Amino acid sequence: MSDIVTSPWRRFGLRFLTSGLIAGLISCQPLSASSASPELLHALSAQPVPQSSRDRDNETKARATPPPPIRWDEQQPGCTFSRGTDGKYHYGLWTGDIGIVLAVDARELQIIRHRIEPIFGIQLTIRYRGVDSLDAAPDGITLQFMKHFKVTQTALDPDAYVQKIQSDADAFDDETRRAVAKHPAEKQLREARLQDYQKSVNELIEFLSKNSLRAAQLDRANPEVRGWLFFDTNSKWLGGWKAQEDFVLRLPLGGKIFEFPFKLPPEKGEFLLQKRQ
Repeated sequence: MSDIVTSPWRRFGLRFLTSGLIAGLISCQPLSASSASPELLHALSAQPVPQSSRDRDNETKARATPPPPIRWDEQQPGCTFSRGTDGKYHYGLWTGDIGIVLAVDARELQIIRHRIEPIFGIQLTIRYRGVDSLDAAPDGITLQFMKHFKVTQTALDPDAYVQKIQSDADAFDDETRRAVAKHPAEKQLREARLQDYQKSVNELIEFLSKNSLRAAQLDRANPEVRGWLFFDTNSKWLGGWKAQEDFVLRLPLGGKIFEFPFKLPPEKGEFLLQKRQ
């Protein structure tokens, strides 16, 4: 019996049955609505239409591709530019319920070298006039230096930066004391330098603590937030500022990206003075 099961006759029989089934399938007539049962028609109509791989790829790309940024352009509706009496250039953008004003000091590139830290500062105002609420935060805001290999710097966290400045000041104080111990004749000079440095540190820490842009939830009761952002320029790719620099500020807000391209100065050779109060 086992010989029959494993014999060529069995394999021949299987081939015969298989070929019979295939032939039967080929000879089947198309299913018509009149011959099909209602249960079968319902089951077939409930089956999803197969989706091609190309359609799936297109849907995936559509979900992965972010919307284009909203870019400031003075020629576009809702965009403004002005030279303020405060010595700053003001770039304004309104779209929907969101308004943003970027202000940058006309002398910012000259001021950098006089700060104890080489940081680039801008002032940002965010307004909201919608009926719901809008979360505004400095997280994710960047500044791109277009004429310096397009280096992009993230806005400094004010609290972390204050700790760094204070740590550097403590280190400089220790260094000064060791130097005075080794060179008593230089005591007056080094201590005077230390006092000037500590004064600048205290002023910068106070400014960052009081005036930095902070996270806020904007609504009808609190429609505006304003503050300063600073970007570190202590990089081998930055410095040696040109007569006119190009920048792009990028701001994520409300699920969108806002871009502010600007130049310092806006016109070559331009010099903007701040009016006295």
